[in-house]
Amino acid sequence: SVPGVSRNSCSLEARSGSQGLAGAQAAATEGEESTSSPVSGAAPLSSPSQVKESKNSSQASTSAEKAPNDPLTRKVGMLMEFLLEKHNMKEPIMRASMLKIVTRRFKEHFPEILKRASEHLELVFGLELKEVKPNGLAYTLVSILDTTDDGSVSNGSGLPKSGLLIPLLGVIFLSGNQASEEDVWEFLNILGVYDGRKHSIFGDPRKLITQDLVQEKYLEYRQVPDSNPPRYEFLWGQRAHAETSKMKILEFLAKVHDTVPSAFPYHYAEALDHNISSLFSCCALSSLQMFL
Repeated sequence: SVPGVSRNSCSLEARSGSQGLAGAQAAATEGEESTSSPVSGAAPLSSPSQVKESKNSSQASTSAEKAPNDPLTRKVGMLMEFLLEKHNMKEPIMRASMLKIVTRRFKEHFPEILKRASEHLELVFGLELKEVKPNGLAYTLVSILDTTDDGSVSNGSGLPKSGLLIPLLGVIFLSGNQASEEDVWEFLNILGVYDGRKHSIFGDPRKLITQDLVQEKYLEYRQVPDSNPPRYEFLWGQRAHAETSKMKILEFLAKVHDTVPSAFPYHYAEALDHNISSLFSCCALSSLQMFL
């Protein structure tokens, strides 16, 4: 438990904070809907029961602001899909290739289309578009958790390049550090990722989240104790705890909500406690190694 924070305030913050995050992220992506893009849906970082009202209100507000057939909106969705596909294939992202996606007709709008696509990839998937060289001819997508404090890309072992991992870690954190399989799939459905349906970018999503990321120890997938019939839930895996922190995930969630981590007092206190515990563990290990 966290000193000075009651269970009631924790529950209230989890609900209101998740709903706010849902609205913020839905607003960021609802306007980019495209029937050809599998990543065009809204992506609230919360359990589905906390999403529905927020998602519906976001759809109502954005539909009044933008027509669904807006050609720039469709191009943003197409560019997002292209960037994620290149990222998944670990291929370089060339400016010339992006211009082909945008087509000559919309070439003058390319800066705006690229800006919107990169903003939404960061808000939804935690992936940041960076120039490989300062001339702007080649780019790469990097996890926001793989960057150092000065914004440069970390050379160390980072989180896997699956764009689904960061939002999944966020959902688990907001769900009390364990999220039911039902809630996880409802969240993925909002992203356009469905159980039993191969995704053009992420492949077999069930295999990805219940086998690949589990075998790599980024996620833990286990049966809920004493559940009959059996139910399953997701937790952070060992490598997720080792290679990132609750504070970094909270910073990502806060960015989605356009606020600061301390705006979520309970989760902020939990993240601070997690950082302090990790620091003490690291110091104790270092001291032990000095005497060996």
